[in-house]
Amino acid sequence: MHTDAQRRRTDRMISLPRRPILDWSSFLGGRSAGLPSVADLPYRRMTTSGRAAIFHALRLARLAPGTPVLVPTYHCPTMIAPVVAAGLRPVFYALECTGLPALDSIDAALARQAGAILVPHLFGIARSLAKVRQWCDGTDTLLIEDCAHAFYGMAGERPVGHWGDYATASLTKFLPVPEGGLLASACRPLPRLGLRAQAPLAQLKGLVDVLHLAADHGRLKGLGTLVHTALRWRRRATGPATDMPPAAQDSAAPAFAADMGRHNEAPLWVSRALQGALAQEPIIQARRANYLALARALDLGAAAKPLFPTLDAATVPYAMPFWVQDAQRVYPQLRAAGVAVFRWDRLWPDTPSIAADHARTWPRHLLQVLCHQALHPEDMAWTIATIRRCVEAGGNAYS
Repeated sequence: MHTDAQRRRTDRMISLPRRPILDWSSFLGGRSAGLPSVADLPYRRMTTSGRAAIFHALRLARLAPGTPVLVPTYHCPTMIAPVVAAGLRPVFYALECTGLPALDSIDAALARQAGAILVPHLFGIARSLAKVRQWCDGTDTLLIEDCAHAFYGMAGERPVGHWGDYATASLTKFLPVPEGGLLASACRPLPRLGLRAQAPLAQLKGLVDVLHLAADHGRLKGLGTLVHTALRWRRRATGPATDMPPAAQDSAAPAFAADMGRHNEAPLWVSRALQGALAQEPIIQARRANYLALARALDLGAAAKPLFPTLDAATVPYAMPFWVQDAQRVYPQLRAAGVAVFRWDRLWPDTPSIAADHARTWPRHLLQVLCHQALHPEDMAWTIATIRRCVEAGGNAYS
């Protein structure tokens, strides 16, 4: 008898999920994460997305229009869009091989002008920001710690989110919610953001989106009738359903069309409810196990290799950064086959090439292989076999 995942792989009808999916198992296990999380910070406000959280952090900073904000050369455009939406000027800094800012390469005059620096924990490999914190204190620069990839864990000597004046996070990358971001701080009380509640129809649509995604991937067994009834209602009310809820649709949109139109809306009630009800410990265990399985099996020498092959005990990854020599050929084949993988190859316009930048080749060669908790062991085995076959043979990923 075939499992749902095996049938999916055979029929080639549905790609592996690119984000966490709600299932009955999502409620089973320890409610305590066993590791710190951004949600533990003393001051918190929920938003509709991580980019909305960045926008509100910049708004609270009260910077003058046009003030430079330092952002990484390797980025998703949704990191940069909030800076522009806030009326500020993104200025790019180079990265060290660890993914941290190459602080020595930042011009001294620019450092004095910059009002803030956005520092992400790329791929969920959280690291100490002690040097960045010291640099920010010395230059009077606001530090926004971008924890979109690092919702749980330790960043060196401190828990994630505790280095920044503000921390921002994306709930959809770690939890099976239709949307959600978090603005938090370890040291600065947060005022109410003045977010407007979404309409009842939008609230219902958010719940249906969660059920729709689960049904598409064979989850929430026993609720089939309810899910399909909800989908019929949704089609009558709003038109044909898409395969992805709004948060996922945004990530697949053209690189520079990052939607900032909903930054003043409050998150959906289903996102709030699920965040408090989900088991946390299994999320951490599954993500770590999936990452390490990928890293062990995909060290393919000069052709391809994990950028960071090991994890610290207090690291909870978002994706495995996978350096591929022939990424231009490999990436489209993996996507066509249904592998849960993406890349940041379309950068913000006028992103410079900086000689000191260790990440300058990452947009061309670096893939991000997802390792979230909705990917079961058989999914990971299929993913590894497909990636190896494509990289090593250069053949058809469907074979």
